Amino acid sequence: MLTGVKMSAALRCFQLRFSVLSPVGLTSQLLKNHPVSCPVAGRWLSHTQTGADLRPLEGVRVLDLTRVLAGPFATMILGDLGAEVIKVERPGAGDDTRAWGPPFAGSESVYYLSINRNKKSIAVDLKHPRGAGIIQELSGVCDVLVENYLPGKLHQMGLGYEQLSRLNPQLIYCSISGYGQTGPQSQSPGYDSIASAVSGMMHITGPEQDGEPVRPGVAMTDLATGLYAHGAIMAALLQRHKTGRGVHIDCNLLSSQVSCLSHIAANYLNAGKEARRWGTAHESIVPYQGFKTKDGHIIIAAGNDKQFVKICQVINLMDLTEEPNYKTNKLRVKHRKQLLQTLSQRFLQEKTADWLKRFEGSGVPVGPINSIQEVFSNPQVKHNGLIQEMNHPTAGRIAVPGPAVRFSSFSLSGPLPPPLIGQHTVQVLQDTLSYSDDVIKSLLQSRAVAQNDVS
Repeated sequence: MLTGVKMSAALRCFQLRFSVLSPVGLTSQLLKNHPVSCPVAGRWLSHTQTGADLRPLEGVRVLDLTRVLAGPFATMILGDLGAEVIKVERPGAGDDTRAWGPPFAGSESVYYLSINRNKKSIAVDLKHPRGAGIIQELSGVCDVLVENYLPGKLHQMGLGYEQLSRLNPQLIYCSISGYGQTGPQSQSPGYDSIASAVSGMMHITGPEQDGEPVRPGVAMTDLATGLYAHGAIMAALLQRHKTGRGVHIDCNLLSSQVSCLSHIAANYLNAGKEARRWGTAHESIVPYQGFKTKDGHIIIAAGNDKQFVKICQVINLMDLTEEPNYKTNKLRVKHRKQLLQTLSQRFLQEKTADWLKRFEGSGVPVGPINSIQEVFSNPQVKHNGLIQEMNHPTAGRIAVPGPAVRFSSFSLSGPLPPPLIGQHTVQVLQDTLSYSDDVIKSLLQSRAVAQNDVS
């Protein structure tokens, strides 16, 4: 029986849970300056008004069963937005990327460090019966579960969507795979380079003039999938707020990359035009590509005819604007070879910095093709907070690429460093599942779980 403060909290909680049926102002006014804990998905969510410090996903708990890149990238973004992310790893080895090096910072793979901030790590053996049971219990007290196992694998362990949604109907279950949960290739393992090839991404990437296909310098298919997964989870949280129910999200590398083919796909689907490799150039806009300078490279983009005239003015080749073959972009595309040869010879005559100075204030989109060292020396990169530093328990002071998006309502400073394998196992079992010391000791002895001793 609820009495006193508990009854008052329960009443506020009831009104919060049913806020989808009433004006936003009613619940917001009720909760203003009154923290309330509320049972959602079988647990108590903390709802407080803390002004500028309140992050969008405060109070949301994410169970992260992913490894490598797409999944960890998605859950890292959720962590940046305030979610509590519990990363489940294999005892001993942990996430595959922990072994991807050199380089290493101390004993930690820099690859792993780059995509796992703002997470807690628990080491659980899913093949151990008690280990699978822990995941079942955690799914009952989490809002979101993200996994990237081969379709059907977790179902065999009793951890599939249908099984866990019966325990927690509000659970948002996001599956990330190579090709989708169903279909002829659903059982094929998904890796960025393979999906990049199958999706056509490699076919359109590489040097011009029948050059070999090239893998992009970073795993863009994985990263695009992580961004899609993050967006889908955010949408599902909003949908759950309206309906009170969770959902199964099917997110995969093939679909993510094919959807990102954009106009290249539309060119084929509507005009039957097969794509080819263009190096740094653009198939439909000229000039729109990189040019070699006396000491490096510069990229120029003439998005319209006025910008082409401005380019000619800056580089002192105004005669080109009088050429009938270059009057419009359509004509420049048709006669690109001769025009680009003339432009290439001109850009070779001066250094990159000199060209950039010439173009400054012209309104022409232009930039250097930077090395990574030059990227992180760029004043705008520094200003945008894209170098995020933190203290790691064993690697010391580390720096990783920071979040790309900024919010006016809260700061993204003070991230948690990427965790060690099993660094938070005991903490999560105690605080999240309320296990007793004896039960935790038994689990550790049975090797169903493991705890990292480094604090």
